[in-house]
Amino acid sequence: MKRFAVIGLGRFGKKLAIALAMSGAEVIAADKDRDEIELIRDQVSLAVRLDSTDEEALKAQGIDKVDVAIVGIGQGEGGGKGFESAILTVVNLRQMGVKQIYARAEDLIAGEVFAKVGATEVIYPEIESAQRWAYKLIAPQIGEKIDFAPGYSLARIKAPGSFNDKTVMDLQLRQKYNINLVAIKRGEHAKTKKQEKGQIINVPMPNTIIYQDDILMVAGSDADLLQLKC
Repeated sequence: MKRFAVIGLGRFGKKLAIALAMSGAEVIAADKDRDEIELIRDQVSLAVRLDSTDEEALKAQGIDKVDVAIVGIGQGEGGGKGFESAILTVVNLRQMGVKQIYARAEDLIAGEVFAKVGATEVIYPEIESAQRWAYKLIAPQIGEKIDFAPGYSLARIKAPGSFNDKTVMDLQLRQKYNINLVAIKRGEHAKTKKQEKGQIINVPMPNTIIYQDDILMVAGSDADLLQLKC
């Protein structure tokens, strides 16, 4: 079982710590605010009040032995001292030998600083949330999108009526949109076509028939996915 440390229990850190704990992971939640610790104490493996800029305090709670540490300290706290605390925390974690360190950044400049001082990955909750909503508003046909490389995604779409009873070859998704069909999950309309609802087709063939409301997993660039009209 992986061990996680979530340092900084603002809105982002608290939700992340609880979600990790609910998934069965061992979670150490840390913050300098006693009230935040009391709120989360019963929902994680260990909740501790400490100053994360103090390396010895981190070691005393076993944070040097976690597999993954997430620094979620709010960077606007204390008139900017929150950013300084977050940087020092990342430095401490790196010096203690924690291999995976994720740092929450409020903007790209902060992210660059975290990367330079030792964060293995930077999280931009505000930026990423805005991008997800922009994509959802622009392309409502995309039910879910998973980024797997900069500018490229795996997306879930529900086959519209215009796709019904057409083969993969008929639709020509690759030729028309430069998008690859990865898998199909049969939907409600498959029942009337002697197919099983929920059946998974991992390798769609050119002659595979698509029915309305089938769930299609497609992969391509974000720009090409936006052009997919459903």
